[in-house]
Amino acid sequence: MTMKGAARRGLVGALILLLAAPPGILAQIPPPLPAGVPAPPTFRQEELDQLLAPIALYPDALLAQILMAATYPLEVVQAARWVKAYPNVSGPQLEEAMLQQPWDPSVKSLTAFPQVLAMMDGNLEWTQKLGDAFLAQQPDLMATVQTLRAKAQAAGYLQSTSQQIVIAEPQVIRIEPATPQIVYVPVYNPTVVYGPWWYPAYPPYYWYPPGYVVGTSVFSFGIGLAVGAVLWGGFDWHRHHVTIVNVHHFNTFTRTRITDRTWHHDVRHRRSVPYHDPRVRQRFGQSPLPGAGGREPFRGHVQQPPQQPAPRGTGGRQVGGAAPPRVGGTPQGGLAGPQAPQVSRPPAAGVGRGPAAPPATVRVPQAPRPSAALEGLGRGGETRSFSDRGRTSRMGTGAARPAPSAPRAPAGGGRPGGGGGGRK
Repeated sequence: MTMKGAARRGLVGALILLLAAPPGILAQIPPPLPAGVPAPPTFRQEELDQLLAPIALYPDALLAQILMAATYPLEVVQAARWVKAYPNVSGPQLEEAMLQQPWDPSVKSLTAFPQVLAMMDGNLEWTQKLGDAFLAQQPDLMATVQTLRAKAQAAGYLQSTSQQIVIAEPQVIRIEPATPQIVYVPVYNPTVVYGPWWYPAYPPYYWYPPGYVVGTSVFSFGIGLAVGAVLWGGFDWHRHHVTIVNVHHFNTFTRTRITDRTWHHDVRHRRSVPYHDPRVRQRFGQSPLPGAGGREPFRGHVQQPPQQPAPRGTGGRQVGGAAPPRVGGTPQGGLAGPQAPQVSRPPAAGVGRGPAAPPATVRVPQAPRPSAALEGLGRGGETRSFSDRGRTSRMGTGAARPAPSAPRAPAGGGRPGGGGGGRK
């Protein structure tokens, strides 16, 4: 066969394959961007407005730490399970317990706000999108917060009260607690407080705490929370990035001695959850396709750090302050609490609590092992299918097939938002 005949046969074969392909296959391949042209943003402006509407009116420090924690969705799930398993641990005992957990400090801090943590855990699709938008488009996200606050202020709903102080500066609106050690989480209807919603195709997420009567007030507050050193984050609004505003609080809460106020995303706490934006994946060294290893978090087989042995001679009874309201909703997995190290620490009196109790032996609970029901992280039913298949494959051919998990409510309509109280 001559070279000319071989080339002709190869061309004919290529044409046959091209004609046999589905009609829309070529249209699905995006053309490469010209050199020097920036890639389009991952999240459009209407999506950013939709994501931020339920939390844009939160105090600056709490909002900043919610955004940080949203970049670690799997640890948010674990922390929410822990809070549901140990609802009576609060105050100094809670801070002591958090020293034993392997989570990011931003995630640990939200255990003092159990209903905020429940909002993030119960709406994992929203949480992961919020974290992905924060990592990919932090300046756009912060500008969106300011736009939403300006709209709420113009509508007459964002103003200083006995619970919070609203500070209006040129191009910046800050929200701070009226009393630094007491934080009130606002509860509001995002479809009303900003005026008529301007993106009908992208209605804002919303969420109300358990027991809240919808329609009683457009804008109200939850229970005042004595926070101690839990809040330390904030914003550099003019440079468009989050920061550690109160280094003393951060060092007290984490038992560290940092001096740098810059916040950095820690990829180790991502726990193999894939990044949505390709530029963010490249920045943090994550491969484009997670493969089987990247699906392990959804199957509930996340490697946990080894637990420290319990010291000898301790009693190990659990002591806590006043029990906060239980977070509504059904847990998405088992809450088996493993044995934990025991720490002797006397509880202290604080705002909103009774006098200090005598010193007592405090059990510091460990994080419940994540269950296979971590399916909400971005892909809904597909992720649930991965979880079911993963459990079946690991049980062996002779094991009974587990029942499929119940479908989750769609994000539209009853979407998350608002806010809530928490641990007093």
